[in-house]
Amino acid sequence: MVAGGGFEPESVRVIRRLRDDILDGVRPPGSKLVERDLATELGVSRVPVRDALATLAAEGLVTLRPRTWAVVREFTARDVADLIEVRSAFEAVTFQLAARRHDAEGLRRLRADLDAELRAARAGDAVRARRAAADFHETATVIAGNDLLVELGQVLRSRMRWLLGRHDDLRLVADEHRELYEAIADRDAARVGELVARHVETSDRLTREHTTRHEPAARP
Repeated sequence: MVAGGGFEPESVRVIRRLRDDILDGVRPPGSKLVERDLATELGVSRVPVRDALATLAAEGLVTLRPRTWAVVREFTARDVADLIEVRSAFEAVTFQLAARRHDAEGLRRLRADLDAELRAARAGDAVRARRAAADFHETATVIAGNDLLVELGQVLRSRMRWLLGRHDDLRLVADEHRELYEAIADRDAARVGELVARHVETSDRLTREHTTRHEPAARP
């Protein structure tokens, strides 16, 4: 069931479950995803599993293999560098437009995402903090008031959430989001630009530190 009493299609449920498992680290890079095994685990037929794997491949989270299986994508050092470069340009535009164009309702939603992230970060709840951090970025994209930017954000959404999952210093990320929120609320686009540049540098550093501590060295 979904909000409003409707039924959620099996394919949507399977996509969300597998996406969350990958982004939350339940299924780490290199994990094998076999249609038959996933169908049994999730209590569905193989058709929604096959559809889910195709969707997640399009989102850049899995790599399809011949016949009926896939693997969770292992991002190379080049993949990460490319993503951070694109993120730098995308968020510079996003947050500055959000500062100029937000309305009261948009600012309220952004504050709600920030508060959720701050609470989770203070409690040491990494999964909730990272999800709220991603929500903060996505809400900023919506309140920027540019439909094409929102469309591009949907293309990048899963990979951006994956990147945020490499951030272990939850309080630092939340504090930088708090500063961004305050600059957006003040409609200070110049300050937002400075903060975004610093935020991307922080993301780059935290991602490299996470890789060093938790994962095999990324291939070039």
